[in-house]
Amino acid sequence: MNAGTLQAIWIKRAKRGKMDPAQEAKLKAGRGLVNNADQGGRRQVTLIEEEVWQTLMAELGGDLPPAARRANLMVRGVPLANSRGRILRVGACRIRIYNETKPCERMDEALPGLKAAMYANWRGGAFGEALDDGVVRVGDAVGWEEE
Repeated sequence: MNAGTLQAIWIKRAKRGKMDPAQEAKLKAGRGLVNNADQGGRRQVTLIEEEVWQTLMAELGGDLPPAARRANLMVRGVPLANSRGRILRVGACRIRIYNETKPCERMDEALPGLKAAMYANWRGGAFGEALDDGVVRVGDAVGWEEE
């Protein structure tokens, strides 16, 4: 397993609502993050890469905190691009990646040009479903399971 790290966790309290930072979060298989607005379906957990966020901010001359992306988990050291169908282990839990997260108009509200800058090559991150019940914590190891 290539070694990355879970850098941050955010729980979205309501659709279009505030992103609350957390040091740990409970995952429920087939549902997603406990107390997160998005439950069930294929988009239970959203992820961004710290490195990609830093690159976007440098390209656009921005300094938004990564919570502005409105993702649940921020990872470092694990590329998300083209990971459709792969299984990402975060601590003791697994997340099946379904697809890339395309940016919405809220990104341009946060920083003009951000939506377009994120659109290509998975720069908006990824989303997937929780495969296990468990707790993920900031600092947990993150990596791809071998197919």
